[in-house]
Amino acid sequence: MPESYNSRGFMVNISNITKFVGETALYKNAGFQIYEGEKIGLVGPNGAGKTTFFRLIIGEILPDAGAISIQNNVRIAYFSQDVGEMRGKTALQEVTDGNKRINELALRLKSYEEKLCDPELGPAEMETVLDKMGNDQTEFEKLGGFEIETSARVILTGLGIAPSDHDKPVEDFSSGWKMRIALAKVLVMAPDLILMDEPTNYLDMETILWLEDWLKNFKGAILMTTHDRDFMNRIVTKIVEVAGGSVITFSGNYDLYEQEKTLRLKQNEAEFNRQQSMLKKEHAFIARFKARASHAAQVQSRVKMIDKIDLVERVAGRDEMRISPPEIPRGGNDVAVIKSLAKSWKNRDGSEKPVFSGLSAVVRRLDKIAVVGVNGAGKSTFLRILCNQTPPTSGEANIGPGISIGYFGQSTLETLDADLTVFKEVQSKLPLANDGFIRNLLAAFLFRGDEVFKKTNYLSGGEKTRVILSYLLSIPYNCLVLDEPTNHLDILSRGVLLDALKRYEGTVLLVSHDRYFLREITNRVFEIDRGMIKIYEGDYSYYLEEKKSKVIPHPETMH
Repeated sequence: MPESYNSRGFMVNISNITKFVGETALYKNAGFQIYEGEKIGLVGPNGAGKTTFFRLIIGEILPDAGAISIQNNVRIAYFSQDVGEMRGKTALQEVTDGNKRINELALRLKSYEEKLCDPELGPAEMETVLDKMGNDQTEFEKLGGFEIETSARVILTGLGIAPSDHDKPVEDFSSGWKMRIALAKVLVMAPDLILMDEPTNYLDMETILWLEDWLKNFKGAILMTTHDRDFMNRIVTKIVEVAGGSVITFSGNYDLYEQEKTLRLKQNEAEFNRQQSMLKKEHAFIARFKARASHAAQVQSRVKMIDKIDLVERVAGRDEMRISPPEIPRGGNDVAVIKSLAKSWKNRDGSEKPVFSGLSAVVRRLDKIAVVGVNGAGKSTFLRILCNQTPPTSGEANIGPGISIGYFGQSTLETLDADLTVFKEVQSKLPLANDGFIRNLLAAFLFRGDEVFKKTNYLSGGEKTRVILSYLLSIPYNCLVLDEPTNHLDILSRGVLLDALKRYEGTVLLVSHDRYFLREITNRVFEIDRGMIKIYEGDYSYYLEEKKSKVIPHPETMH
């Protein structure tokens, strides 16, 4: 670690920061510190200014007031959702070249070696070259320059990129896999402070667990945002909340933050009510006796007392609105009967690429099933076959009598009418609903005020997901098939969805990488692995325990 800051001293000090976006203040006089080795979760609603803090720390933008102090020699690496352009290198080269200081030192060491081979090099100059070479070699070794390729390969593999793909051109990888390469570039640097903006996006469960373990063992400091509650709980020891134009620090992980925040809100409400009750009595006394000369001194004394009181401001809590799922038709006990189901895709050369085969299972009424497996195992394909979105290659998936299925997948986001507002889009799907019902429904999914008049063309991925889920959960389907509905949703939005699904009286099949979400809702698990299906007759926690007790090697991640 750099010697420029004291042990457990601050690395970054954010002091009295004010930042405007247009005429709106994201925050005023905000501040917090990042200490050596601290692991901090940055939380708050979308648009509150979390990513702006990352950009302020790395100097990409400047505050309108206040200061950010970074101790000398503190090395900072930043992972963002904007990975930039990648081309002209292999995945391995992209990662190793990300450490600019190591590359710079490697070039200098090479130039020293070339100079030392010069037969005309004099003794004095040789001594100077050797001194410089020794200093740079010490730093190169300290930064892990001799092991960087090995480290890069370990990290790439841990992030799900198979060793056979390390030397593939980066152009051959999809955007989701380029995200993993960009993340590997940050981790291989082993800096003093890592800034991470949604590192778990696009990662499957296996990779999330690997990253979680890596970050827990990382000796440096971390400041991160994530919508994955379990991921945050297992890593961070401090929460910085950005909300309502202010920044508040809490000790502990996300669960402790929620408990402390609830307690503070209750205390604030009680204090506010006590003060308002007292003020009401004082104002009543003043109003009653202000005209009486005999009480003039008492009245003036109470007026002065009131003027000196620091008024308690009521802190706005979350407006928690719950949606009411509709009554649904019962349907049969066997929602879906799957027999010897197989699916293959055609390669460009006409050959078959098998996804899975021999899948047999029964989905029963009121099941809440987690469909799990590594990326490429065929989870989405399996769900699409059930919903008649794609045909099987062989076998059957028979839907029971009286079963109506509501489907959400990543392709569903493209079905929104770009010319319609949020309100009109939902209205088109729920033509019998009145305006008040739609307003309340959208409010429950965090669309407030004029946000309902925003055209769907301008919505983020998370906003589009909320629009679709709002009407999907209001149509009386008795079976919901949800393929990664938690993608793009922040923790608050996930809470709205979780609450709705807990009270939904139908059958659910669900793919999600959010362990907290799965643990809270599921009662069975279908694992698709190595082209086969394994059924766990228990909830998601039971599944995890079973997996721990039977260590099964996984095949290389497909992509």
